[in-house]
Amino acid sequence: MQSTNSIDLPYILRSVSGERGDVRPGAQSEPNEYNFNYKKRGLFLLINNRHFDEEIGQQDREGSDVDAERLEERFQDLGFEVRRYDDVTCSKMSSLLYNAASLDHSDHDCFGCAILSNGREGVVYARDGQVPLDLLVMPFKGDRCPSLVGKPKLFFIQACQGRRNSRFLEPSSVGRAVSRSSSPGSPSPSSHRRSPVSPSFNAEDDMPEPGSHVHMRRIPVEADCLFCYSTVPGAYSWRSSQDGSWFIQALCIVLENYGTKMELSHMLTHVNRIVAYEFASCTEKGFGEHTKQLPCTASMLTRYVYFRPKKQDIR
Repeated sequence: MQSTNSIDLPYILRSVSGERGDVRPGAQSEPNEYNFNYKKRGLFLLINNRHFDEEIGQQDREGSDVDAERLEERFQDLGFEVRRYDDVTCSKMSSLLYNAASLDHSDHDCFGCAILSNGREGVVYARDGQVPLDLLVMPFKGDRCPSLVGKPKLFFIQACQGRRNSRFLEPSSVGRAVSRSSSPGSPSPSSHRRSPVSPSFNAEDDMPEPGSHVHMRRIPVEADCLFCYSTVPGAYSWRSSQDGSWFIQALCIVLENYGTKMELSHMLTHVNRIVAYEFASCTEKGFGEHTKQLPCTASMLTRYVYFRPKKQDIR
């Protein structure tokens, strides 16, 4: 039998020493958590596109301002410096992200960004056109933004990723592996309806051709990035004109209750459960009767994220 020492392991395993003498300034206070002991929490960009130029054929997003106001409040409560921008153009959206990446984040714990808009897989809409998501996150790669290397870069995308309604299981079919697609012809019991909503999508959006690449998966796989999408690839993302989008409603509820106490990935699991179980559409158009939705997270984080309150600087 070959000894363990002679096997070429795919990873370098290191024991964690209990000695603290070699800990350098800025090092993590706990080995499994990101160091959030910097002077500031960080910058949070909030891009809220509600209105669109007529020529690009996108519907206005009623209820998006409700989302933006809630997000602004929640992330300010977590200590972020929130900068909000409404109805930005393609060039403005790109410049906002590139300018943010060019800043010195040395005194910041992390960086955050939320984009509220119409969209499809791998693409979000500005006021005057569409912008690929991978283009927006590219400036935050380690070789382009050195002051954020080893720090979390958090992106929250409230937008459709396609034209497909999410499939769901009938309560009576659980355990029998029978599912239904929430299609126009699927009747829905009125007792399961929630508040009226309108899907944040445009009927003219193009679906990817069979066999084409899904843009979401082409985002650079960079360490310490997290992408939280309001819905799974290819599916609608739903929004109430009075209460805002399902995803942002759930995210803000969880952040308000657990933001300073629970680890981020655990909070996002709570968000998934709320959106999946507590929301169902009710429209007058018929095509989206009693549809469901499930957020989707792509995480390249390498440590845990806690937004614990910062200690007061007493001098």
